[in-house]
Amino acid sequence: MSIDHTKCDITGMVERHIMVAVDTSDNARRAVLFVADFFGCYEGFQVTLLHIILEPEATFFRDNDERQKWLAEHREDSRKIMEEYKYILLDAGFQEGKVKIRIETMRAPSVADCILKEQEIMKCCTIVIGRRGISKKEEFIFGSTSNRIIHEARKCAVLVIE
Repeated sequence: MSIDHTKCDITGMVERHIMVAVDTSDNARRAVLFVADFFGCYEGFQVTLLHIILEPEATFFRDNDERQKWLAEHREDSRKIMEEYKYILLDAGFQEGKVKIRIETMRAPSVADCILKEQEIMKCCTIVIGRRGISKKEEFIFGSTSNRIIHEARKCAVLVIE
């Protein structure tokens, strides 16, 4: 008899569903390694690796062919890194069917907006994100994805890995 650990709690969030928002940075890799080390030995956890490709405005491209080429290149680069991250999680003990890859192409003001939107859709109980390591001055000028997620995420835990 097995127990289904992916039930919803009273907030509607899926228990034991962890979203790891990643890019190609070393800090994103550290976030994946943290999840692998911390949760890989336990049964019942589900992980979704999420990578957001922010698509530039249509005027960025000369034509649709150039846009399609740009998207294809970015998706392929993303797929390669996501497969590597997935292997790290499987190697740590996660079950094959419990690790999903999600690559989304979106037009939005920020990656943080996209991550928060996806968390709402997937109803993950935890968001794990790597901190980019920008200076306080850069964070003040450009903003920080991890900082926005910490302050704006609702009904879920947020782990920021440095």
